[in-house]
Amino acid sequence: MDAFSYLSVLLSIILGLAITQVLKGFRGLMQSRSRLRLYWPTVVWSILVLVIAVQSWWAMFDLRDHHDWTFLEFSIVLTQTIVVYLLAALVLPDFFGDAGFDLRAHYYDHHRWFFALLVALIGVSIVKSRVVYGEWPHPLNFAYHLVFATTGLVCACTRNARFHEVMTVVAVVSIGSYIALLFTYLT
Repeated sequence: MDAFSYLSVLLSIILGLAITQVLKGFRGLMQSRSRLRLYWPTVVWSILVLVIAVQSWWAMFDLRDHHDWTFLEFSIVLTQTIVVYLLAALVLPDFFGDAGFDLRAHYYDHHRWFFALLVALIGVSIVKSRVVYGEWPHPLNFAYHLVFATTGLVCACTRNARFHEVMTVVAVVSIGSYIALLFTYLT
């Protein structure tokens, strides 16, 4: 077994837990629908977190060609998967008990942490490129990183509902175009 095959097991487990967390949240949405106050940005962000987890797993295939792993390199890649998991853990509430659930209240109760983690994810991704590959991200990739980080910072700092709704739509377009332009094919 090569080093990447060994290391990717733990990375895959954590990303799998992130995906499970979001899917469990979708299950909770369906089961609690009669006691649920929907807020569409929460639902959209939960779908985006699922997409981010899958895209992270997809993009990590590129690491298979990296052979001389150091603990620092692995720690950075591991941190990236942990941050994705934490995003998944925050995006939807835990659906326990018979109480009602207000997705709008949940969104704004956690938006600072959620978007701070999104910014952290971008930071870790940039550091990963530098440490693991020895170079900064490709200019187009770096431009997207800057857009995501700026959006995340502003979203973390404001509670304006209209702004968050617009930024949710911007995030869908941005993340969709990011994947379409940079990650369409497994290389």
